[in-house]
Amino acid sequence: MGMDKDLSGEGVRNLNLRLAKKKEQEASIMSEAWAFLLQQANERIVLLAPDFTILDVSDAYLRAVDSCRDEVVGRHCYEITHDFTSPCSEWDPEVGCPMMETLRTGESAHTIHEHSLDRKHSTYCDLLTYPVKDSQGQVVRIIEIWRDVTNDLSPRWERRLRELKTNMGKLVHEDRMISLGQLSASCVHEINNPIQGLLTFSHLMQSILADGDPSPEDLAQFRNHLDLMSSELERCGNIISGLLSFARESSMEVREVETNGIIRSVIALTQHKMQLQGINLELALGEEPLVVRGDVNELQQCFLNLIFNAIDAMTNGDRLRIGSGVDTETGLVRLVFSDTGGGIPEENLDHIYDPFFTTKGEGKGTGLGLSIVYGVVKGHGGKVHVQSKVDEGTTFTLTFPRISARDVCCSGGI
Repeated sequence: MGMDKDLSGEGVRNLNLRLAKKKEQEASIMSEAWAFLLQQANERIVLLAPDFTILDVSDAYLRAVDSCRDEVVGRHCYEITHDFTSPCSEWDPEVGCPMMETLRTGESAHTIHEHSLDRKHSTYCDLLTYPVKDSQGQVVRIIEIWRDVTNDLSPRWERRLRELKTNMGKLVHEDRMISLGQLSASCVHEINNPIQGLLTFSHLMQSILADGDPSPEDLAQFRNHLDLMSSELERCGNIISGLLSFARESSMEVREVETNGIIRSVIALTQHKMQLQGINLELALGEEPLVVRGDVNELQQCFLNLIFNAIDAMTNGDRLRIGSGVDTETGLVRLVFSDTGGGIPEENLDHIYDPFFTTKGEGKGTGLGLSIVYGVVKGHGGKVHVQSKVDEGTTFTLTFPRISARDVCCSGGI
């Protein structure tokens, strides 16, 4: 019985040795196959551990990142391609990480990344990740293959960008015409009042002259009437000039503009509409020039849409506050449009920038106002953020990259 146990134990040891030798041979074959693949492949191939550590790379990858093997192996992939200190998706949630998707699902994944490999020029890479699993089905390695598709994408993206800019320009112009109609309706009332005053003063002066030569007291009264008439005529002239300039069709011209001046010019056209509705306007514009690079017409339309949107949400006694300044943390130009109107329901907040989305009654809105605001802000390299609560009001905060106020070629007036 003891001899049988020894033979059985010896047999087990021999079996284990054979199995170990077989695994070693398989590993050696796999290693040689992997090395051959890396040497012969023209694609950029990376072998990664689940913690994003680079285990091996192809020569094509080394040429792409302009580094030698010792400078790459052992580091994390996101350090090499993006100069990040953690995975890409943690820095920008909109950037998809195919490796994280493969780790999550155990399946192959695909995306397109923008890489700044020489820190000067960006390239676009088509990334594919494939899982390598152990006998228990766990992902132990990830093979990543990426191909430079910059030359394929650039012409198409540039053409699409031109199309988007053209479409945005058309939308802004159409929206300006709609806004012009609203402004004109409001300004008619504003112009009508001084015209009635001018007619009253002129009839009064004619009546005095019809009675004979004016007395010194009449002449003094004439002077007062003429001063008032001159002031009212000047005000009417400014309103008409503003409307004509706003309606003037012009091509997009990007230059240095001062945002406070643009806000004031828009307020000059909308203030009477606010007064008619009993809306209180509170201005808190910063004293220092807030200069951005952009198109005056587009920014006018952006601010006008926010003001119109606020007016539509408010009733008699509500308040619109418009403020501007420099964000102390980021150094960005910060513009705030805050109203005390009815607010936006939470379920609608995710849709307010969607084209043609509106909660207004039929004939009271096109649904393009806020989508144009979003497009203009993004087109100027800025961001828009909204906070709203039903029955308490809405605040839109716009931020834009700030530039030096030197050599400003436009004050922003209409």
